[in-house]
Amino acid sequence: MKKLGSRIRSFREKQNLSIDSLATQARITPQMLEAIEKSEISPSLAPLVKIARALGVRLGTFLDDQISKDPLIIKLAEREEEVSTHGALKNKTAMRFFSLGKGKNDRHMEPFFIELLAESQIDPQLSSHEGEEFILVQTGQVFIQYGAESSILKAGDSIYYNSIVPHYIISHGDEPASICAVIYFPE
Repeated sequence: MKKLGSRIRSFREKQNLSIDSLATQARITPQMLEAIEKSEISPSLAPLVKIARALGVRLGTFLDDQISKDPLIIKLAEREEEVSTHGALKNKTAMRFFSLGKGKNDRHMEPFFIELLAESQIDPQLSSHEGEEFILVQTGQVFIQYGAESSILKAGDSIYYNSIVPHYIISHGDEPASICAVIYFPE
């Protein structure tokens, strides 16, 4: 997380933007941006997407090393957690994100393996951002709220949707779940 916050601050400073001006452009509060930069909070993808768009960079820019690999192969044993988010219980991790595209700098999609923990069920928040998302449930069950519709998906089920519609995804039941998610952001 510290690397993520410092990279965002670095991009902001390179563009000579104040915290207030970037927060305004990203449509988030200055307090949230400052907390992200200081690694005091673990943001969900929605504010990170908004920050990336306001800075004119891909979301993956905050996660990437400078080496671009093609083809990019990530072995299970090499998978690294990039971002974790906290739900209503600030000291409990709700979701753990593992980038599956880190290292391919010219990508147009953001693939993730995501663990949805039981804490994701506590006070979920709707989010929306430009683009599209494809999700394939790997293990467990997930509850998806998409606009006024809701669905429960099991291992092997998938969903593809426009992410501008307010949505959230949480684990369903007593067990954690895992998903593969591919997010596309238009340029």
